[in-house]
Amino acid sequence: MRLLIVGTLGGQLTTASKIAMQRGAQVTHADDIEGAMRVLRSGRGADLVMVDVSLNIGGFLDQLHSERVHVPIVACGVEADAQAAVAAIRAGAKEYIPLPPDPELIAAVLSAVAQERGDLIYRDEAMASVVKLAEQVAPSDASVLITGESGTGKEVIARHVHRCSNRANKPFISINCAAIPEHLLESELFGHEKGAFTGAVARRIGKFEEADGGTLLLDEISEMDVRLQAKLLRAIQERVIDRVGGSRPVPVNIRILATSNRDLAESVRMGQFREDLLFRLNVVNLKLPPLRERPADILELAAFFIEHYSEANGMPQRNLSVEARQALTTNPWPGNVRELENTMHRAVLLAQGPEIGVEAIRMPDGSPIAARGPAERAAATAEAVTRSFVGRTVADVERDLILDTLDHCLGNRTHAAKILGISIRTLRNKLNQYTDEGVPVPGPGEVRPA
Repeated sequence: MRLLIVGTLGGQLTTASKIAMQRGAQVTHADDIEGAMRVLRSGRGADLVMVDVSLNIGGFLDQLHSERVHVPIVACGVEADAQAAVAAIRAGAKEYIPLPPDPELIAAVLSAVAQERGDLIYRDEAMASVVKLAEQVAPSDASVLITGESGTGKEVIARHVHRCSNRANKPFISINCAAIPEHLLESELFGHEKGAFTGAVARRIGKFEEADGGTLLLDEISEMDVRLQAKLLRAIQERVIDRVGGSRPVPVNIRILATSNRDLAESVRMGQFREDLLFRLNVVNLKLPPLRERPADILELAAFFIEHYSEANGMPQRNLSVEARQALTTNPWPGNVRELENTMHRAVLLAQGPEIGVEAIRMPDGSPIAARGPAERAAATAEAVTRSFVGRTVADVERDLILDTLDHCLGNRTHAAKILGISIRTLRNKLNQYTDEGVPVPGPGEVRPA
């Protein structure tokens, strides 16, 4: 856990930093917003930023957004700063911590951020064999390609490989190659010098240098442009990178992990992915089975999510009823673990009585889940879908399908593209078209407006 503390607050933030270090966090200090930006540009990075509430948190978040730095912000201040606390939350801070600091509250915030990065929960033998292989290869520096359907937990297993490696005390840096526009991805990976392009207001260290000594995860690498793949191949082979606008190569010492929800061998045959890069990445392949092929994990994960979201929402923890357990284990879960997590979060909020009954387990559109066989479920779904298409244009059906799928995925473009069976680029083009037509499009973490 890398914690960046910004401001002084009469030394009370120093006390907070000591508490954080006692909890295992690596702490860096900055006196003001500009100092914090220098830290983040330098490649030292942060998993969490705690900021004095008296500073311009809204401006800080705007600056982070303009320079494409993604890190959660927590505001800190004396308990009398109620208005400042409200303003900080409205500006985009994730939480407000009153000072003087409470050790348990600091620990809870650090724990929440760590938990957001993923817990490895499994019981099924199909998943256990993958975890065993991951732990076997983790101590090496070999590149690992992690494949599987969207939502199966590829980043979670990547973090587990890092935790079990000899680099566990060094940074774990992840970059989603599908979420960053092609013209910006090179700068995000390799960094840039001041003035290298419009908007390059200062030198920015890229993910390769930020991960130096540790592990770099290239998430959804199948979406990387072929031209950039050549530069990536050189970086992996020679362990040097060139910043955009730079004049000399920069050596890096990293371990590469990559994920893909596509068949990269097929992408090679179609000319969309370099074969030599695939060979470099695929020294070891960890193929995660979909949730429907690991039934023993369904109830284990459901119980974990129930506990987590019950605590997060201040609600009593309930067990699943027999009917609810049957419904969960017979559902196909096309969205895998991510879909199960969203479903259990809803169930915690909707449940009444001493148990979570089947009536509380609902799909994103509000329809109930049913404890019935796959064939019966598929037939009923097909009939309902067919009836809904009659009298509508193909364009209208396509638009609603794309937007409903995006809504189901809470705005996650990569997940939605996988379910739809289209590339992330095709999805982006469609969404840009709908936005131009005035149709509301949910952003990441959002649902479609009613």
